[in-house]
Amino acid sequence: MRDLSVLLISTYELGRQPFGLASPAAWLRADGHSVHLLDLSRQTLDEDSVRRADLIGIFLPMHTATRLGVRALAKVRALNPRTHLCAYGLYAPVNADLLRGLGVASILGGEFEAGLRSLARRLAETEGDLTKLPQAEPEISLECQEFLVPDRAGLPQLDKYARLTLPDGSTRVVGYTEASRGCKHRCRHCPIVPVYNGKFRIVGRDVVMEDIRRQVAAGAQHITFGDPDFFNGPTHAVEIVRALHREFPELSYDVTIKVEHLLEQRELLPVLRQTGCAFVTTAVESVDDRVLRMLDKGHSRADFIHLAMLMRALGLFLVPTFVPFTPWTTLEGHQELLSTIAKLELIEHVPPVQLTIRLLIPAGSRLLEITDLYAVELGAFEPERLMYPWRSPDPRVDDLQRELEEMVQRESKKGTGRGEIFANIWKLTQRARGADLEETIPVMPPAAARATIPYLTEPWFC
Repeated sequence: MRDLSVLLISTYELGRQPFGLASPAAWLRADGHSVHLLDLSRQTLDEDSVRRADLIGIFLPMHTATRLGVRALAKVRALNPRTHLCAYGLYAPVNADLLRGLGVASILGGEFEAGLRSLARRLAETEGDLTKLPQAEPEISLECQEFLVPDRAGLPQLDKYARLTLPDGSTRVVGYTEASRGCKHRCRHCPIVPVYNGKFRIVGRDVVMEDIRRQVAAGAQHITFGDPDFFNGPTHAVEIVRALHREFPELSYDVTIKVEHLLEQRELLPVLRQTGCAFVTTAVESVDDRVLRMLDKGHSRADFIHLAMLMRALGLFLVPTFVPFTPWTTLEGHQELLSTIAKLELIEHVPPVQLTIRLLIPAGSRLLEITDLYAVELGAFEPERLMYPWRSPDPRVDDLQRELEEMVQRESKKGTGRGEIFANIWKLTQRARGADLEETIPVMPPAAARATIPYLTEPWFC
């Protein structure tokens, strides 16, 4: 079996050093292959590496990454028409037909490391045209893997990625790891569901801790846990953060946890605070109970309000995320969302982009199960946008979403503070409703710099 030249490409991973390259790199290098890693969010396309590669894998963990990956595919194929192209990650299997039409020969979703290793081994034994090797690995594998410690050699240094800004204005270099994959829940709008369908997989504690050690040695002062829900396995999660704090007491971290799990596991929340958790991200999505039922979120408006007060009492920063524009959103509903955020004194906790996001309906989405969805104008799947387009029954809602998106992008580029942008969102929403523009925001927290809330310098986006 000969050694292959392998190129793994990431186009976008939320401003993080790509775990989706480092993890499979460890598996492929352990087999003796020459592996080059390329992060197009921080690097230009290395044409020589493309031309040399026998196998090129493009990591597609989310919608934005997939759209960028599709653009990169044409150039990669032009530079090296003899290479075997593989797309892997959450968005690969749900867009398999599109990707195969663009020349991708292998599709791997779910637990992709073992599949990439198997593919490389078969290619290494193949003589002739590598592009013709048929796929033998399952498109979606949920087999339990014995994970290896990610190998980050060749990636840009951690200080080239997003940083954490703390309340005193200082910043920290951020590392990234995963303690689990998948999710035990089946929220209708979530891209994880078509692949994992309610299952999740644990990454061994020893592997996670060694990955953290190596990143700390490389300069990491804060760790983002990228698990879709850190409390899918609460015992496993708590063991890891306790071990992390014992070994690195100055290291901070952040996690993502469902509203429902934060309330169910409230006795564990003090552990997060005591072990250095800087903030907890939670996908609230809406404060309209009808919308929450449509999305099958598993929590209510009242749950979110209760959680916000609980987290404040515990001294934990809550960072809620939202999908404020859905086929069921009304202008009054959007105003109520803004009012709720203000009353809970969460204005500075919410990145303004979160108040402009429009519901994405990708291929394979459980949203397509909802009969109410067909009461709105739902278009045919658009391959170039990787989504089903939809229009609100009230055109004013769509107009408002576009206006807010443009304003937030413009003001964010200018460095305008969150409070001021929120005030602009409030006014534009009132104007769309035809309401009295003298109506004030219900509760405006004392004017504060954005840095009073810990935040990552590259805000979350899908």
